[in-house]
Amino acid sequence: MKKLLIIVLVLAMLAAMVAGCTPTGTTATVTLKVWGSQEDQAMLQQMIDAFKAKNTSKNYVITLGVVSEADARAKVLEDPQAAADVFQFANDQISDLVNAGALYEVTRNKDAIIKANMAGSIEASTMGGKLYAYPSTADNGYFMYYDKSVFTEEDVKSLDKMLEVAQAKNKKVFMDVSNGWYIASFFLGAGGKLSLDSNGKQTCDFNNDKGIKAGEAIKAFTAHPAFLTGDDAVLTGGIGTTIAAGVSGTWNAEAISGKLGANYAATKLPTFNLGGTQTQMSSFAGFKLVGISSQTKAPVDAMMLAEWLTNEENQILRFKTRQMGPSNIKAANSAEVKANIALAALAAQNQFAVSQKEVLGNYWGPAEAFGTAMEAKDYSKSIKEMLDAMVAQIIA
Repeated sequence: MKKLLIIVLVLAMLAAMVAGCTPTGTTATVTLKVWGSQEDQAMLQQMIDAFKAKNTSKNYVITLGVVSEADARAKVLEDPQAAADVFQFANDQISDLVNAGALYEVTRNKDAIIKANMAGSIEASTMGGKLYAYPSTADNGYFMYYDKSVFTEEDVKSLDKMLEVAQAKNKKVFMDVSNGWYIASFFLGAGGKLSLDSNGKQTCDFNNDKGIKAGEAIKAFTAHPAFLTGDDAVLTGGIGTTIAAGVSGTWNAEAISGKLGANYAATKLPTFNLGGTQTQMSSFAGFKLVGISSQTKAPVDAMMLAEWLTNEENQILRFKTRQMGPSNIKAANSAEVKANIALAALAAQNQFAVSQKEVLGNYWGPAEAFGTAMEAKDYSKSIKEMLDAMVAQIIA
């Protein structure tokens, strides 16, 4: 018994000696990787620097890489082990990311995050009752920019009227119809549904009777002499000269307002001719989110950083820097945000918008192929045949 007591005492003394030899004042080093779009790099670096200055108890080594919200899902699923600890993505990607086990569940300050953000943004960040992302913006949608020197407020209520006025004044109405995000506005306006069945499989009814009428409306629109398509560079480059109106989102607000000056205006999407009935165009209501990789080696620190990047202060910074609408309730209710023309137009359009949460990756390619055919005026098949083929690919 005495021997055992001696051994215990010796071990205790050794432990105390080791503890006494441990350097004091050392700081743990945490390495994190963040992905964001090219346009957000400088802003994100500013946020990261502020985070490091605020959290000095650890030595944070945070590297910033360029991966856009649109490309995040593909990049993460390509090699989950190489994914950034913290990355931005569009909310329509959340189902694929969660189903692949690529996102870390948000557990730190969950109730506070839910309370701070709009209900729609939290719903978009949630799967199976679990929070998997931090809402970053509530502006991932689109509406109509227009030149007030060409169109009146009454003109922009109807797509038919806009095309008539534009043609008479030798101007163009812009829309990227070969982009599945935008072309959906016709089908959704017609009452079409994109959803998931009980097995998580994509369903789509864009080839029903109303869908075919929507397809015919797209055909008529793209065939009109005043129609113009292209990417963002075409719109921002031509607005105010050849282009008098265009469908886009808040990310182009600064460029478009700069070109139009006093003639800068924006509003909800117009109505379109659906088989003889004027019907309000719909849109996708989306949110930009920040997620944590399930492969991160520092989940608590990654959650701290993600929460910081999406807090009230940084959502206001994001608005001021990139004109992006906040999902944070307090930030969204600031007078500066409410006075923004583009965000006011988006709010008006959101009354007719549909969540894109249940839109899987296999929707985009077939929808874009149909839009491309319309822009190319490829009428080798009937609209019904083309939409039957499109839907078959979407639900395959």
